Parts: sequence; structure tokens; C-alpha cells
Amino acid sequence: MTILTRRALRALMLTLWLPTAALAQTAGATQADLDALQTQLTTVEQRVDRLKDTDATKAATLGRDLQLLREDLTYLRVKLRRENALPAAEVAAVRDRLGAIDREASGTTLTVAAPSARAGEIAVGQELDARLQTPLSSQTAEVEDRFEATTLVDLYQGSTLLVPAGSVLRGVVSGVERASRIDRRGSLTLAFDQMTVDGRTYRIRGSVTQALEGPGIKGEVGKMTAGAAAGAIIGGILGGFQGAMVGIAVGGGGSLLALPGTNVKVDAGTVLRVRFDAPVALGAAPLPEPR
Repeated sequence: MTILTRRALRALMLTLWLPTAALAQTAGATQADLDALQTQLTTVEQRVDRLKDTDATKAATLGRDLQLLREDLTYLRVKLRRENALPAAEVAAVRDRLGAIDREASGTTLTVAAPSARAGEIAVGQELDARLQTPLSSQTAEVEDRFEATTLVDLYQGSTLLVPAGSVLRGVVSGVERASRIDRRGSLTLAFDQMTVDGRTYRIRGSVTQALEGPGIKGEVGKMTAGAAAGAIIGGILGGFQGAMVGIAVGGGGSLLALPGTNVKVDAGTVLRVRFDAPVALGAAPLPEPR
């Protein structure tokens, strides 16, 4: 075979291969995937509709979530029709959110804890949502003021319950900046140093990553498994959940920051998302009882 012939053959093979390779790299969701998603959406809608007879408030909240998913599904249909391509990840994201609503409607909320090398240990980076029991304000708080928050969900490691809902986290105000009349904004730095689980108190090191709004806890207790993000279930645990508090940002080290010229005000009942900054071995000896 001459050099010219070999080059021509190689060019032909490359021409035939390229479209196949490109297709493999860009392969995504299909119309069949969207049709299956629509069927799943209809099933969940029916379940939420039946929920109105037993828990109208919960049904209304889930109904609003479903409306957003309907809009997302419509967007995906239009995108597939116009671009003739649709990333599978976008469909998977909608499917996951729909699955979470389905679990909420059926009362089988599931969340997972961060992976840990040891049994009975809360790993670094695990987050839990806890409801603040007393109000806090940068206008009145002092460094070393104590406060408490109670966890909203059961935290599991596999089938083992690590932290039941209602466990108490003890916090301390580690820093305060009061607002000025001009532009200095108030701030509160919060840290958590103790956690009481089933009457046993352990030393922890935790910080706040978000301050969340929600007027009330829904009837059932959520179940969380080690490793899952706390945000995966927060919408189902809080009635009328609104998300991050307006006017409060969270800086490094758990600092709550107000708008310029204003003080931080965090009402009792606010949900604080707490991140564990050190591992907690729940099988270890607890702190001694105070005398």
C-alpha cells in the first residue's frame, strides 16, 4: 500500500470516527427521559393532592415545590426541542428534587451523614440544622454569652442512630461588633462547644454556615444519614421554609453579618446550619457531670 493510499485511508477513518466520539461525549437525556419524568411528576402530584385531607399546610408547601418542578420540566422540553441536546445531569437534578418531594409526601424523609472512618463518629464537615432557643442580637449580646439550639432531624450512620432529633447543642458568642449610625455593620460570631445526646454531653467544635428562616417544624421528624447535605431535607422539615435570612450574611468562622448600619438580629426559632469542624466520637467517654 502506497504512502498516499495509507494517508487517504487514515483520513477516511478519522472522518467516520469523529462524529461517533463527539456523540459519545455529548450524549444526554432523551424525550423518553422527559416522558418518564412527567409520569413520575403526575404520580407525586396525586400523592400530594391526597395529603390535603390530613396535612393541608404540608400539601400546600409541597404543591409550591411541585409547581417549580413543572416549570423546570417545561424548560427542559423546550431546550431539548430547540437545541436537540439535553445534559443528563439537568434531568437527574429535577428527578432528585422530585424524589425528595415524593418522600416528604409519603412521610419517608431521608438524609445521610458525612462518611466517617470510624463507627459511631460524626465526621468533620457534617452539617445539622438546629433551631435556636433564645434570640440573639449584636446590639445587646456580650462575648461569652451562652445559648442553645435543638437539632431538627435524626442523624443516622447506616442503621445506627447517632444523634436523635431534639438533641441540644450549646453555643457561645465568641465575638460581637455593634453597628454604627453611618456604615459600620453589626456582627455576631457564634461557636458551638457542647452537644448533649441521650443525656450524655460531648465536647464539639462547630460553626454556623447559614441562618435559615421557617415559621414552624412540620409534624414528622426527618431522618438524616451520615454524609448527606443538611439542605437536602430542610425544605421538608420547615413549614413555609424561605431559605437564607434576608439581611444576614454568614462570613468565615461562623460570623453573622448584618447590612451596613444595622445590627444582627436572630429571633428564637431561627434555624442555624451547624458545621462540625472536628470529629465527634459518640462512643467515647462523655464530659463529666457538673458538680
